Amino acid sequence: MKIVICGGNHAADFIIKTFKGHQHQLIVINSSREAARYLTKVNQIPVFHGDYWRKYVLEDAHVEGADIFVALGYKDCDNFVACLSAKKLFGVKKCICIVNNPKNVDIFRELGVDSVISSTQMLAYSILSEASLENLIKAVSLEDDKIVMTEIIIKENYEIAHKKIMDISFPKTGNISCIYRQPNVIIPNGSTLILPKDKLAFVSTPQNQKEIINFIQRVRKN
Repeated sequence: MKIVICGGNHAADFIIKTFKGHQHQLIVINSSREAARYLTKVNQIPVFHGDYWRKYVLEDAHVEGADIFVALGYKDCDNFVACLSAKKLFGVKKCICIVNNPKNVDIFRELGVDSVISSTQMLAYSILSEASLENLIKAVSLEDDKIVMTEIIIKENYEIAHKKIMDISFPKTGNISCIYRQPNVIIPNGSTLILPKDKLAFVSTPQNQKEIINFIQRVRKN
């Protein structure tokens, strides 16, 4: 896949490390000269320095036809403009936009951004689904740049399919934030039944993400 990663610092570093070495073409753009140098140094890949929301920067970076475009900047408006430019001017297939203001999630989606993620919103959903004060404290103690949100579509042969959340020994290193069951979004509780084709979203720290993915994708033994 051709993946464009714009803005961000630690988040960009994590995404680069996740996809690097898997035969993906990574294009990294950062408006901060310091961040660009850091990402180049720690990942040994070229990083374009420039305002990623500007047309000529995207043009120089050759983002045209990219499969995924991720905007991780700190200003919601910059991320929004970058995503729309990438999609309408450069034919990017899917744009993912990070926002600081949860109110922008629905607005940006309605205006054409494919996926809009607010760590604040995901954290709020997670808190609502918590069953104990201990886990609540653990969740709110995480800083925004230390939280990752992952979506997984549940398959028929997964062990957790057709089970209630209360009956699943879900790892304590992550929390189910919401379940998208077309056309509804479900804020889960212990009695929520997980069904095949559900899109399950969970939040975790970057270092625990792989553990939870492996747990969810465990296949039922015949």
